[in-house]
Amino acid sequence: MKSILSFLFASLLALGARADSLQSLDAFLKQVSSGRAGFTQVVTSPPRSGEAKPRTRTSSGRFEFLRPDRFRFEYAKPFPQTIVADGQTLWLHDVDLNQVTARNQKAALGSTPAALVAAGGNLQSLSAAFDLKAAPDADGLQWVEARPKATDGQLRLVRVGLRGQQLAVLDIEDGLGQRSVITFADWQSGPGLSGSDFRFVPPPGADVIRP
Repeated sequence: MKSILSFLFASLLALGARADSLQSLDAFLKQVSSGRAGFTQVVTSPPRSGEAKPRTRTSSGRFEFLRPDRFRFEYAKPFPQTIVADGQTLWLHDVDLNQVTARNQKAALGSTPAALVAAGGNLQSLSAAFDLKAAPDADGLQWVEARPKATDGQLRLVRVGLRGQQLAVLDIEDGLGQRSVITFADWQSGPGLSGSDFRFVPPPGADVIRP
């Protein structure tokens, strides 16, 4: 009897922790309307034929967002690159190639990790594009799993790691077996951003591509 009660108690604690992770994500979406952080991204690709180990590459930079539809990833290392959503257009600027790709933002984002961070205003709005599931706490973080409802995209799973109302990790898996882990640090909530901070103008001489 004692072992059964211990098991039930532990199960209830686990259920409570999982409920809290969804609540934390909901609070982040509702209460944090803008933010800024540094990030490190580690991308791991499956080994090619004849390779013994997976291939990894690491990049870093700065991230900021303003709900409901603006964000910026500013990659600094190893190669400069900028991704900006200004509310209408999603811009990707490859500095080395001096090339800019411009896409319709709504069509380009859809069920993407960026939608989890910047676009969603609450769990209900995210549930239109993702199946959300609370996961057990790990590594000092609360975790939520988000699976796209659309089956025709490349994204398979996003694990969102939260520390209270701060986004700590995005762990992204695609259908080809590639994994991208983005770790955020030095969060600033409500840093006073405005829509003009996300205005992007292609630099002079850049080759602008509109697929």
